[in-house]
Amino acid sequence: MMKIKKFIPVLVICGLSITAWLFNVHHYFSFDSFKMHQKYFEQFIEHNLILSMLIYAGIYVAVVALSMPVATFMTLAGGFLFGQWLGTGAVITSATMGACILFLSVRMASSDFRNKKAKSFAKKMQKGFKENALSYLFTLRLIPLFPFFAVNVAAALLQVPLKTFVIGTFFGIIPGSFIYVSMGVALRSVIQQSDFSPRIVLDPKILLAFTGLGILSLLPVLYKRLKKK
Repeated sequence: MMKIKKFIPVLVICGLSITAWLFNVHHYFSFDSFKMHQKYFEQFIEHNLILSMLIYAGIYVAVVALSMPVATFMTLAGGFLFGQWLGTGAVITSATMGACILFLSVRMASSDFRNKKAKSFAKKMQKGFKENALSYLFTLRLIPLFPFFAVNVAAALLQVPLKTFVIGTFFGIIPGSFIYVSMGVALRSVIQQSDFSPRIVLDPKILLAFTGLGILSLLPVLYKRLKKK
């Protein structure tokens, strides 16, 4: 009976994830849908800031826990709706919480898991986690060498301690989250400009966002080259 109970959390997550996929829930997370309700969102946030952030955080946690392919959209929306600092704080906290839910569920289900049976993507991380779990997890979060959900699952399968997972995830996603939130802030600046012109790209917010995104996209390439050397 105890062996069956440990699979309940991960089965619930799988069930909810499949349900969301069958009902095309991720299609609601689009800029077309967002633009239709933009004014309502802004008015609601103006009068209910704390409640708005709690709702946003709850949705973000669910998105990450269910591994829905809309986390990038949610991060951009955080910058668009709440600005740079509140948006970044909400994203980092929510993403870490969602990752922990998935991590704990998989770790519980795989408590009898043996490293010899690891799948190929987990084997690539196995050595790094064994040598220095915190440093390696921080690197995987900072440099997106693997999909976010894959790192959550692999860390769980390899029984990484919860404290290590939380610290590595929380601090590792700060730079990337900050950059993507800044893209959301820049997007809002573009939309608010009634007289759009090519000179808008010289706006410091937009320049900073694109520069950061460029650096972030180059990190995996630089990491792989340095590792080969």
